[in-house]
Amino acid sequence: MSNKLSRRRFLRQTSVLAVGLAAAACGGQATPTAAPKAPATAAPAAKAPAPTAAPAATVAPAAKAAEPTKAPAAAATGKYKESPMLADLVKAGKLPPVDQRLPKNPKVSNELPASQLAAAVGTYGGTMRLVTSVAPDWDADAFVMGNEPIINTPGILGLEVTPNVVEEFKSDDQKTFTFKLREGMKWSDGTPVTTEDVRFNFEDWMFNTEITPNIPTYFRAQNDTRNKPLTLEVVDDFTFKLIFDKPYGGFPLTIGIQGWRGYTEIMKPAHFLKQYHKKYADPAKLAKEMADAKVETWVQLITLKNANNWDLTRKKSINYPSLFPWLITDVTQQSLLFSRNPYYFKIDTAGQQLPYIDKMASQMVSDIEMVSMKHISGEVDFARESAVLVKMPLYRENEKKSNTRALMARTHVTYTDVFLNLTYKDPNWRKVTQDVKFRQALNLGIDRKEIIDAVYYGFAEPSTIIPSKYDPAAAQVMLDELGMKKGADGFRVGPDGKTFEIPFECGAQSADQLPVQELFVQFWNKLGIKTTMKRIDSNLWTQRQAANELQATSIWTHTPLFYMNDWGYGFWGRAWQTWWNSSGKEGEEPPADVKAFYEKGYSVSALAPAEAKLAFEECKKVMFDKIYYFIHIEKQMQPLLINAKLANVSESKDAFAIGSNFSGEQFFFKA
Repeated sequence: MSNKLSRRRFLRQTSVLAVGLAAAACGGQATPTAAPKAPATAAPAAKAPAPTAAPAATVAPAAKAAEPTKAPAAAATGKYKESPMLADLVKAGKLPPVDQRLPKNPKVSNELPASQLAAAVGTYGGTMRLVTSVAPDWDADAFVMGNEPIINTPGILGLEVTPNVVEEFKSDDQKTFTFKLREGMKWSDGTPVTTEDVRFNFEDWMFNTEITPNIPTYFRAQNDTRNKPLTLEVVDDFTFKLIFDKPYGGFPLTIGIQGWRGYTEIMKPAHFLKQYHKKYADPAKLAKEMADAKVETWVQLITLKNANNWDLTRKKSINYPSLFPWLITDVTQQSLLFSRNPYYFKIDTAGQQLPYIDKMASQMVSDIEMVSMKHISGEVDFARESAVLVKMPLYRENEKKSNTRALMARTHVTYTDVFLNLTYKDPNWRKVTQDVKFRQALNLGIDRKEIIDAVYYGFAEPSTIIPSKYDPAAAQVMLDELGMKKGADGFRVGPDGKTFEIPFECGAQSADQLPVQELFVQFWNKLGIKTTMKRIDSNLWTQRQAANELQATSIWTHTPLFYMNDWGYGFWGRAWQTWWNSSGKEGEEPPADVKAFYEKGYSVSALAPAEAKLAFEECKKVMFDKIYYFIHIEKQMQPLLINAKLANVSESKDAFAIGSNFSGEQFFFKA
């Protein structure tokens, strides 16, 4: 079937979606991933999956803090309600009453703005089924649903920043940020949360050079590696201040959404981790723990025992004290199982403790085709990360049979950005790829229309961040001028006199990566640049990328979200980014133009919203000229599959698909 015919067929089958969407189309997939592995067993739940439109993402931090979230009137009387499964445990004496488990001022969920979701008061029960093919201990949908930042931005828009784990926060000068914890909030094991957990995180973890040799850049003034780190001031059991010596207007969004950070960056369960810290633990017990864990140092031990937000789907988080809505209870090669947190700190407007859904079960399957079979057979209740546009006709055809709804939403990334690693160790490679004229020539050889028609069925647009002109003849002239003459086999040679080759290695973290990459191979081979592609295991891909061993690859970046400062630094210049992040202690010093780009890019995180947006636009201008990597298309649309009975999922056309994940605690199954 030709591309044109397949596109017409897609548009016929998705006619309800097509109206008005092509113009509104926006981009992206989502979070980091690992490797594809084994099949999976699921747990029971209501019925099949069905996509919907989700919340959006775009802006930067509010300089001045939002007021504390007020609990509904019902809460003031102490008459909170809870899931029957927890009520039974209370009756059995295995849990304290719900009023004693919630903080004095619980958070009333506001993960989505009212314009994107008019949340209904839900009912309790059920198991929500998810599916993933990435790795035996990773599910991106489960991660985003579970992750809790210290403060949040509704709809991940960045238009405002509101309290979340903390009850309130404020800053009058963009240097001193004052936070107040929710009094009475408890870790999942029932231990009270206090500023001791914050003090431990900074004094005993972040500022302990044995555990943390390099303090994260975002904890330095203005998100600059050259500036001093913050200082902590503990005011009382529930109030603390994070203080910088220079204005840092972007700090609220930096800790509230950027990089999908969670509260684990700010606070850790001190009562649990002190057992493994040499400052607090009994030496004999610590030595035994190290021997049992088969590690040589206490730092290895405490790192092994610690679980950050990125670990919430992993085995190490079982029985680890946390604040997430669901807690992981079992990890196998076939599934991840989660159960509600009895001490979760959020309620709905009727005073019902969230989440509504009792359990989550993520099925682990072997490949993306098996994922699609799960989607259309009614075995999945929510799918965003694993839902792909090329399967949309299939989803639509099977909606009734699978009891699902297949919707379209905005994406928060550009899915299939293409990278040449300008710092790969080979000097011949560096000489060619670091020449901007070479990158400009390759860019002229990219046929965006073919990519958009063949892979995205028209639901994407040519990039405006880098030039989108298609002129292969001009590209050939530029390559000739660079001295890259063609050999007898038709392929061009590099400065060393040998055939110059671009060897793509891709992990297939999203379903459209490989078909797009295959087109790039065709485009650049036509220019006489020998280009090959190999799919590798995603775990191996991650290792090779971290070790600066990938020459060329494809992955997404969060270009639609200005506050993310995600310009793929580590993919097109791994050694340079390492130098920047380590303040020059590791990696290689970048050239002046790259340093200047870093300066501008990282300033976005340092600035208050209005200035940050301007800096972001300046970065786009640099990208347009330098083409550090190939953001070839933008504004892709993304399917969202949900069970037809799953309620409180946003269907706003202005919302990002991933925004729905952020409000997962409000999902419930209608009768």
